[in-house]
Amino acid sequence: MNVLEVVWKIALMAALTYLCRVVTLVLVRKKITNVRVLSFFEYLPYGVLSAMVFPAVFYSSASVVSAIVGTVVAAVLSFFRRGLLTVSLSATAAVFVTELIMSAV
Repeated sequence: MNVLEVVWKIALMAALTYLCRVVTLVLVRKKITNVRVLSFFEYLPYGVLSAMVFPAVFYSSASVVSAIVGTVVAAVLSFFRRGLLTVSLSATAAVFVTELIMSAV
């Protein structure tokens, strides 16, 4: 893939993103008051982010076992309402230590 092709793809993605936002602004003139629609829009970013990130978690390390360990550590710390930095660093450390242990065995 050459540089010109990459530039065209980035420009196309930018245009489509802009078009989606403009069309929404043009079609929806008044304030949305429906509780169900507002709730849908409130939770949509979390659902999309989860659907995009969660499957990639299991392929981001050298082993699925270490990925599962990191995911469990992150889930437990998140359940106990720890901060984002604490959760991400602890999960990363858990994956690193698991990989070290698995490579030594």
